[in-house]
Amino acid sequence: MSRIGKKPIPLPPNVKVEIGERLVVEGPKGKLTVPIPQGIRVERQDGALLVRREGDRYAALHGLTRALAANAVQGVSSGFTKELDIVGIGYRAEVKGRVITFVLGYSHPIEMLLPEGIEVKVERQTHLVVSGADRQLVGQVAANIRALRPPDPYKNKGIRYTGEVLRKKVGKTGAGGR
Repeated sequence: MSRIGKKPIPLPPNVKVEIGERLVVEGPKGKLTVPIPQGIRVERQDGALLVRREGDRYAALHGLTRALAANAVQGVSSGFTKELDIVGIGYRAEVKGRVITFVLGYSHPIEMLLPEGIEVKVERQTHLVVSGADRQLVGQVAANIRALRPPDPYKNKGIRYTGEVLRKKVGKTGAGGR
């Protein structure tokens, strides 16, 4: 039996849920839909959502559906955030509307268009906070930003998640090509 699938999902009072072919979750932060696969059903009971399965062959989908539904409920009620730090001399970011402009030591600035439902705040030009209701989209946007200039293990420069621990490598030393 799926341990995650058995857990009920508590519903905050400000979240509305419609159960049909899809689970539509609506709250103060937005509206998300979760697909309900065949063999899985979602029930509302005592102010909580329960995910049930029709047989053992749907075990993998059971936990997955419950996790996606729980993420949707948390996303529309409180939202998700990822924080990134930009490390390097002259490296910075700036937000104008739905476009973020990065200066990361390349010969040109990099512009990135933000998807709908994602908000980015830049503090002190080197600290970014990515937030939104969709957990998967917040993580993907943060990963795309990090991929613009991944942390360098030799100089410790680049974009990293706040709190990410990097192992600094020692550079080459030698007699210069003997």
